[in-house]
Amino acid sequence: MINANRNLAAYESFGVSVWPDGLADYPGPLAGFLTGLERCETPYLLTVPCDSPLLPLDLAQRLAAALEAEEADIAMAAAPETDKDGQTQVRKQPVFCLLSVHLLESLVRFTHDGGRKIDDWTALHKTVVVPFDAPGDDPQAFFNANTLAELQQLESRTQ
Repeated sequence: MINANRNLAAYESFGVSVWPDGLADYPGPLAGFLTGLERCETPYLLTVPCDSPLLPLDLAQRLAAALEAEEADIAMAAAPETDKDGQTQVRKQPVFCLLSVHLLESLVRFTHDGGRKIDDWTALHKTVVVPFDAPGDDPQAFFNANTLAELQQLESRTQ
């Protein structure tokens, strides 16, 4: 399933369901989470952004293992990021997450009360952060390609 609010026909051409946000004014990623949870037919919803084409192939497996081990409601990826000063830190990647579908009511309340920040909502629930910084993990796995030049940079790296 793809959650999108523009270019719907282009996404539909991939042959998958495309669902726009149910909340007005495109209020951000939590609206996409809400759309997904409302339509989810399994006990968990895995979310990933479409602008990160190198996501780890074992993302779902590692998030699920951590969620189960910690008896958490949410498992969220974390990955190394280098800042403008060259310092690298492992930072949360909140749109790469595994959510229990029982969180739907909580998210409905939170968004209808005006909440829009992922961290504010996830702080209300038991969340496990899963680092993707082990040897063998791709440090670029969570890189966002928001322009054609960034996508071409990633493509040249993988060839």
